[in-house]
Amino acid sequence: MERKHFLKNGLAALGLVAIVPLACKKETAGSTDTDTDTGTGGTTNTSCTATPSETEGPFPTKTPSSLVKSDIRGDRTGVAFTVKIVIKNRNNSCAVLAGALVDIWHCDKDGYYSEYGGTGMQSVDYTAVHFLRGRQVTDSNGEVTFTSIFPGWYSGRATHIHVHIYNASGTSLLVTQIAFPEGSSSAVATVNGSGGTTYGYTKGMTGYTYNASDNVFSDGFSLEMSTITGSLAAGYTLTHTIYVSA
Repeated sequence: MERKHFLKNGLAALGLVAIVPLACKKETAGSTDTDTDTGTGGTTNTSCTATPSETEGPFPTKTPSSLVKSDIRGDRTGVAFTVKIVIKNRNNSCAVLAGALVDIWHCDKDGYYSEYGGTGMQSVDYTAVHFLRGRQVTDSNGEVTFTSIFPGWYSGRATHIHVHIYNASGTSLLVTQIAFPEGSSSAVATVNGSGGTTYGYTKGMTGYTYNASDNVFSDGFSLEMSTITGSLAAGYTLTHTIYVSA
């Protein structure tokens, strides 16, 4: 049974009871503050609206505190990818939030996650490795930077990155996901096009689930949309700002 059967309506179709919630409606944004400075993040959220909450999904990092590192590639290969995330605090006039703990995780170029596998949800067993997972503490600019490889995709989901943010004391502030721009000239299309095969991306775009039909993003993703720049040869850089209430 492939992972897609555990996505939207999949378990119901099988007559099973879902144990792990794979999607949730986004929380109400609530009040907003004016903030026209998006920093180095690529968000179009200029009104300081709270970034929506999302599910951790079926493959959250099991012990994030043990994975403090900026280079999260492990043994994974693919198109070079840099992730730059800025955290801003809505409870402090949307100023940058230094000292926050930021965990990220995403799948490899083939759509597989580390720390899981050998089950119906993911047949390949990667339970003993921790690739493409890491934690950083935001600097004085509220930013963390990770070195990774461009994520692949799997049935039922658009390309995405999971993020869990904590305050300096370890209290959870937000679990969310980052969406990727789409279109014929987008990084997603380029990496999964003919040029990407050189780097091992062989799935193409046939069967790809776009943001508008994605189980998580289909109810709106503008506040989770990143900006991606670069090229196959030079690598890509994702920038994104996340707004939390700390």
